[in-house]
Amino acid sequence: MEIPKNYNPQEAEKEIYEKWSKSGFFNPDVCIEKKKTSPDAPHFSIILPPPNVTGVLHIGHAVGTTTEDILVRFYRMKRYRTLWVPGTDHAAIATQSKVESIIQKQEKKNRHDLGREEFLKRVNSFAQESHDTIVSQIKKMGASVDWGREAYTLDKKRNNAVVTAFKTLHDLGLIYRGIRIINWDPKGQTSVSDDEVKHEESEGTLYTFYYEKDFPIPIATTRPETKLGDTGVAVNPKDKRYKKYVGKTFRVNFAGEELKIKVVADKEVDPSFGTGAVGVTPAHSFVDWEIANRHDLEVKQVINEYAKISLPKSEFFGLKTTKARELILEKIKKNGLLLKEEKIKQNIARAERTGGLIEPLPKLQWFVAVNKDFTFPHSSLSFVKKGEKTTLKKLMKLAVKKKHVSILPQRFEKTYFHWIDNLRDWCISRQIWFGHRIPVYYPKDNSKKENISFFVGEKPLEGEWEQDPDTLDTWFSSALWTFSTLGWPEKKKNEKKYEEGNDLVNYHPTTVLETGYDILFFWVARMILMTTVLLGEVPFSYTYLHGIVRDKAGRKMSKSLGNVMDPIGIAEKYGTDALRMSLIIGASPGNDIKISEEKIKAQKHFANKIWNASRFILLSLPEKEKDLQKIIQKKIPLNKKDTTRAKKLSKHIKEVTNDIENFRLYLAGEKLYHYFWHTFADIMIEESKESIYQGKEEDRLSASQNLYLQLTEQLKLLHPFMPFLTEKIWSLIPKTAEKDLLLIEKWPET
Repeated sequence: MEIPKNYNPQEAEKEIYEKWSKSGFFNPDVCIEKKKTSPDAPHFSIILPPPNVTGVLHIGHAVGTTTEDILVRFYRMKRYRTLWVPGTDHAAIATQSKVESIIQKQEKKNRHDLGREEFLKRVNSFAQESHDTIVSQIKKMGASVDWGREAYTLDKKRNNAVVTAFKTLHDLGLIYRGIRIINWDPKGQTSVSDDEVKHEESEGTLYTFYYEKDFPIPIATTRPETKLGDTGVAVNPKDKRYKKYVGKTFRVNFAGEELKIKVVADKEVDPSFGTGAVGVTPAHSFVDWEIANRHDLEVKQVINEYAKISLPKSEFFGLKTTKARELILEKIKKNGLLLKEEKIKQNIARAERTGGLIEPLPKLQWFVAVNKDFTFPHSSLSFVKKGEKTTLKKLMKLAVKKKHVSILPQRFEKTYFHWIDNLRDWCISRQIWFGHRIPVYYPKDNSKKENISFFVGEKPLEGEWEQDPDTLDTWFSSALWTFSTLGWPEKKKNEKKYEEGNDLVNYHPTTVLETGYDILFFWVARMILMTTVLLGEVPFSYTYLHGIVRDKAGRKMSKSLGNVMDPIGIAEKYGTDALRMSLIIGASPGNDIKISEEKIKAQKHFANKIWNASRFILLSLPEKEKDLQKIIQKKIPLNKKDTTRAKKLSKHIKEVTNDIENFRLYLAGEKLYHYFWHTFADIMIEESKESIYQGKEEDRLSASQNLYLQLTEQLKLLHPFMPFLTEKIWSLIPKTAEKDLLLIEKWPET
């Protein structure tokens, strides 16, 4: 045999991936057709968390792709009907913001200068380029996804799913249009959901003052400019200091603005914080909005969508909030109303995608009602009966509480339940152009589109109608991901275990969703929400949460620190297999992952060790054809020493299999590394050399039989973790007949 002294991943990887792709075995239908898998076999399915079409894959994507590919390759070799569906996310706000910034920088124009149609052409062109890059990167990582089933959150099939989901939820009374306070991004000029707001700790000033000298209750705030919109003061009903004022209404002049302040008693007010009294600004605070609803207080908006004072008669009209704050403070001090000011730590809310400072504003928007009772329309969920009254919150909680969905690690269940308990109605409309248009149509002659009849779903054929200009929150379409990618709503569920051509029956619910713990709320909870209400089942059985990738010092990777790692550059330098192993070893579920070039180099050395040991064994096999055939067919009896060695392998197979089945991939990776390097290469091979070179015929053949067995079985065990290297070595192994790719070899049994 001629085997190169060194393994060259740069040469081998592209060729090997093309072989896998051409074989068709990424597609479970081909596996069934060629009888590698039975239609009656259990299914294992994963939907790839779709990367945003805003750029390129980062190291976090590499962790997810590697983890998922290990599971998929393992279950494919276990002869499950195995499906891994790839796709990308249009990432509406992020993609639109990126393209807008490019146009502004290069052409000094904005989207309004271009117009909606031309601007969307630019965005779609950018998204396509990014998509093509992402696909090549996913392939580079060795992902064995079924490219024939690739999806995009903004394609026609997904749009049909979005329209169907919207109409279904609306018909159930779970989608409504109304005025509520929302997170407004003045920079992006759109609403954003609670989960798309990031909070930064910063130093602020808490000002304690009176509205005017005759007002009896002092209040405290970090934003005096919002007090122009106060309509009440809330105190705790047990607070004796203010009890005599409860129910009274005061007319005051604050910084030149006439206010009507009603004092109300609310048990949510903490009497020990600040003055124990809260100035209620319903239009510019989520908490105050709720207080106002409980006590029927007026809502007075004083800040507009551009974060400017919007009171036409005020001397502060048109000023930015920060400038108005300075001038109002001057008035407070000048009039002797300021009691004290103190430096405090406060959380500043910013839009995650644009970085704009969030302004809570009352806006007419579309919402999903999470607390509203509705009649459950399905019969397939065991924790709620058909015709029973329930809410979306209850469905989300029970799915996890009743273990229909298991979150790994389990400690994140507490975080999940806490988020649901505090969940407000989900604002799903966005004032941007890129995304799924809200499938609602209004009579064309109506300009305000308020409090009128409208049509939900497909555009009516008769009459003149125009579509709502807003688009849907990106998470609305991605929440449908597990079933919209499998044919819903065209395909329907039934009681069959397998139905040719029906992916929804064959692969849903999916087996596991693997993703980062940082989007547990963004995505995981919303997928459970949508799937339970629309299909009457859960989207997946397990949620496997990986951690954030950090550098060797434990710092989060960022451009400013200069510690960002390009996974594709690393893979090209050290080989994809080395990168994959370095991302898995030491990466237990839910914990952050430390990565360094030294760690990747160590796995490159491991790859070299595997290659060299394999090369030695293959070159040491008997030259006699009859002996070689007996070894390949495993017909050579093992002596006592080699029987003991084979038993060690059997135990090793059992442990690795058990670890993968229980999502302990990091432990499986460590065991594979230590067994091959230390037990097999350092001990078994070295001890076998005497038998191979100087031993009796039966001992020589026994040693060869054991080494062949050890190598072939370990290559199968290593394949999900290091697919390129193992496939290359597998192609060099002498066989009795033309064998399959290692990709679809049967997983070893003990």
